[in-house]
Amino acid sequence: MKLLFEGSMTALITPFDNGKVDEKALRHLIDWQIAEGTSCLVPCGTTGEAPTLSYEEHERVVSVTVEQVSGRVPVLAGCGSNATENAIKLTKQAKKAGAQGTLQVTPYYNKPTQEGLFQHFEAIAKAVDLPMVLYNVPVRTAVNLEATTVIRLSKIATIVGVKEASGKLEQIDQIIKETPDHFSVVSGDDALNTQIYMLGGNGTISVTANIVPKRVAKVWKDFLNNNRKEALIEHESLQTLNKILFIETNPIPVKTALAMMNKCKEEFRLPLCPMEQKNKIKLKEVLKKEELI
Repeated sequence: MKLLFEGSMTALITPFDNGKVDEKALRHLIDWQIAEGTSCLVPCGTTGEAPTLSYEEHERVVSVTVEQVSGRVPVLAGCGSNATENAIKLTKQAKKAGAQGTLQVTPYYNKPTQEGLFQHFEAIAKAVDLPMVLYNVPVRTAVNLEATTVIRLSKIATIVGVKEASGKLEQIDQIIKETPDHFSVVSGDDALNTQIYMLGGNGTISVTANIVPKRVAKVWKDFLNNNRKEALIEHESLQTLNKILFIETNPIPVKTALAMMNKCKEEFRLPLCPMEQKNKIKLKEVLKKEELI
């Protein structure tokens, strides 16, 4: 069975202009991403500052993305929440907008048990008939979606993959080995992309691809075409960028980088704020060295 979500997928930023979503900048970013070889676009995730978007803004960002993509690549809309009913509401909106699937982060702050996590995702799957990719990022949510829970969830027909950002390679290996062939396991940590590919991973949902989509896509394509040496060399060449983009909380550095590249305004929603000047100088130096500005 064909994988619904694989390859180099970009966790899109949400550009703002004077406190509002900058739809013009978002549309330009989408067209550029597709032209550079990105295989799927992921709006309204962590990198998209989703927790600070209103329901109306969330719906609008997903709708604009689907409209601008116009069927060229799949759209995997971030719809996660720490309240199950809110996640269901966002998922229904995404389906109405025409997204091909949703990315569902583990509920944050309330620290559910593994059974609670299972019931949360099961409830969303029962409420909305739309493909779902789970998202495990313990550093953000304070809870790890364990391999056994992912394997159990993979038996639900509409749960088609997991974005793994736990950094636990042994856990990721177990998920890959014990889930169906049509279940995508993708990297949620740019620094580990090739390590996860070598375990049998199916791609990445990348932060770094916001600024160098062609290079991130090349690593995946080279790996897929058995050009492993080239893939590893290119991946290693991206590690300086991968590191600097997490010098402060994501998406502060990547959005600042895109502003330096004249692709959006350097504007955030509180509680996120502009970079410290010393870190901004370091970021600018790396971007200049990489010939991005």
